[in-house]
Amino acid sequence: MKSDELPKLIHDICSGFTVLLFEEEIIEISTFSAPDRAITIPDNETTVMGPQDAFVESVETNISLIKKRIRSPQLKSKSFLLGTETKNNVVMLYMENIANEENIKRVIRRLENIEFHGFIGMPVLKQMLEDKPLSPFPQFGITVRSDNTMDALLNGKIVVMMNGSPEAAILPASFLEMFLSPEDQYNRWTTATLLRMLRLAGFFISIFLTSTYVSVLTFHPEMLPPHLLRLLAESRSQVPFPPVVEALIIELVIEVLREAGARMPTKIGQTIGIVGGIVIGTAAVEAGLASNILIVLVAVTALLSFIPPSYLMSNAIRFIRYFYIIAAGTLGMFGQMITLAWMFNHLLNLTSLGTPYMTPIIPRKWTDILNTIIRAPVGFILQRTGLSRAKKDLVRPLDEE
Repeated sequence: MKSDELPKLIHDICSGFTVLLFEEEIIEISTFSAPDRAITIPDNETTVMGPQDAFVESVETNISLIKKRIRSPQLKSKSFLLGTETKNNVVMLYMENIANEENIKRVIRRLENIEFHGFIGMPVLKQMLEDKPLSPFPQFGITVRSDNTMDALLNGKIVVMMNGSPEAAILPASFLEMFLSPEDQYNRWTTATLLRMLRLAGFFISIFLTSTYVSVLTFHPEMLPPHLLRLLAESRSQVPFPPVVEALIIELVIEVLREAGARMPTKIGQTIGIVGGIVIGTAAVEAGLASNILIVLVAVTALLSFIPPSYLMSNAIRFIRYFYIIAAGTLGMFGQMITLAWMFNHLLNLTSLGTPYMTPIIPRKWTDILNTIIRAPVGFILQRTGLSRAKKDLVRPLDEE
């Protein structure tokens, strides 16, 4: 046995192979068969139309779901063993004739340079591949749908999968792509465009609604009509807290209810979420701890934060909303505008796999608008997006990382 064969032999034995040692040869026999979960519908990315099969924890099964749809020799895969202790099998998929070579090299380089004891799931590995790990915004897409993964591959994206995790990472990604749903492809272009604009508008309404309530009542009451100002004054007549403290308390109560409902069994969690929200909201208003108008505004913002199909973007909205509330309570609308300017400056400097995060807005590509902000009829979408094409002038060189 050669010395360089020993690490591979040890790995195969730990992976369940039976090894027979003879004087002149070594025979490996696969005698390990782990139970796999059956293919089910995607619980987190449900759609009315389209395929209803989702990825499972077996990377071989997930790859077969993709190859069932893409029967092309251009579909390439490259395997990696990551994790010093777990030896996770990670597979990178891409279309050789479509994906940008610079992006492929970048992903391979980052995967090969990872040193970690082990990964419990694909979202953990995704965080180690991102350009800016400190950013609250997700820089790569995550999906469990096979049709969504197929569409990403055909658009020049790179897909990374891990054995033992049902999620697939799609990279690179842009800010606007976080508001696109797989069902947009199956709907008529008019309906899909309306829903996309609704999701994007919901993002800004969610971060501004509660903070505007705080800034108007604290610094700018003259902006409200007299009748509306009188209603707000009557609603807050018994509230002992300033608007910023009141808003933060109710926001935290909503977060507690959301987390409690998510950690409990399904039927109990739904009951806790609905009944708890009604009971606590009513009790808070009657006790004079919060105004009924604020309860309505916080409930609306909580619903709007779940409009984006990307769960990671929903979490980002929940996080940055607190910055807007604190800024509004400190500096009023001026503080809101400063926070908005900071957010846009951060987004414009953010990259996903070296590609500008705000593509196609910055750098502007008019053809990309047909399948980002709006969803034009399929016959008009003739080119892949600039993010997928990822020309070299849009991608930072490898030596700048």
